[in-house]
Amino acid sequence: MPLDRRAREFLLMLHRIDAPRMHELPIEIARRNFDKMLFLYRGDAHEAVAANDMSIPRREHAGGALPVRIYRPACVGAESVPAMLWLHGGGWSLGNVNAYDPFCRALADASGVVVVALEYRLAPEHRFPAALDDAWEALRWLRREFVTLNVDPARIAVGGDSAGGNLAASLALMARDAGIVLAHQLLIYPAVDCLEELHPGMPYANQHFLDIDGLRWFRFNYLAAEADRRDWRASPARAPNHAGVAPALVITAECDLLTASAAAYANTLAQAGVATCYREIAGTIHGFMTFPRIFPVADDVIRFIASTLRESFGLQEDV
Repeated sequence: MPLDRRAREFLLMLHRIDAPRMHELPIEIARRNFDKMLFLYRGDAHEAVAANDMSIPRREHAGGALPVRIYRPACVGAESVPAMLWLHGGGWSLGNVNAYDPFCRALADASGVVVVALEYRLAPEHRFPAALDDAWEALRWLRREFVTLNVDPARIAVGGDSAGGNLAASLALMARDAGIVLAHQLLIYPAVDCLEELHPGMPYANQHFLDIDGLRWFRFNYLAAEADRRDWRASPARAPNHAGVAPALVITAECDLLTASAAAYANTLAQAGVATCYREIAGTIHGFMTFPRIFPVADDVIRFIASTLRESFGLQEDV
């Protein structure tokens, strides 16, 4: 299927603007522009979802306290409920909890699951494995403080989009290796292979929201050393063994540079015996889930994700 009309018009608009691309800007300006774009095309506020900002004290790694925002849907009562640690996208370099606030509210509202959004450290100021270290700290904190947070430690999931999907996939592997049983992993157009060779002839490599120049820039920001690029924690597709990780839902956009590697990763998980659901959304581009004002299908995908999570967590459909 060709590009959806809305996707085509969005890309034409981006490339008509006589301005530097994201990867050509100083990092602080790129971050502001990214946040503005997500704000401009955000979805409904879902005000019924309560949001509470907290800080996680670090136990193992350098840096100050880790900020998180906890989204608790209105349908949640006094009983302990499932939770998802959410890791935002942005090429390990852009994005923040505020920019993803509408998405996290929508996910919590639709699923009836508590969503814990992490403000992890960004590259290039904090390169690999800083973001992953932060995610690991947050996961351990979520399990440790389950009574205070009123979540069920047996029903904790991880999720993320794009670079956040990379972190979530690596986190699922690390959890398995540490003997931590996760209930689910949600990977939305994840970047799972940072060693994949990039060339202009790749499908959707040019004139897209995420193109090869942008992806190279993100990789350069995050992965400074050759050893880092070859570490499977940076490229979960390169892990030596994928058996025994959490059940996975992998969502991709049809017209996206990352789709081939993400689809291959879903197949790798399935071949390793992991319960895996894969969905490619026709006509869409990378990032469409955070642009629901342009892509109404994002709301349909949220509902599908919510249904999958509820089934995985054993929740009733009428939350």
